[in-house]
Amino acid sequence: MPNSVKATISLVVILTAIAGYYFMDHHGQVGPKYTALFLGAFMVVSMWLFPEVMRKKIRGEVKEEPPMGL
Repeated sequence: MPNSVKATISLVVILTAIAGYYFMDHHGQVGPKYTALFLGAFMVVSMWLFPEVMRKKIRGEVKEEPPMGL
């Protein structure tokens, strides 16, 4: 995944986690507001830390194409 796409997704996830934090805080929820922040930070860190899985083509393997139309 290109770095620009990762940065955009990271920004969206961070903004969503912050919005979730304020939403839960507004409703008086203590535990869930910290969970929203933690999960947002965890998702961003794990996206940057762990590489995307790239499947190697096995010798003799034929790629199946999805059927066209219904």
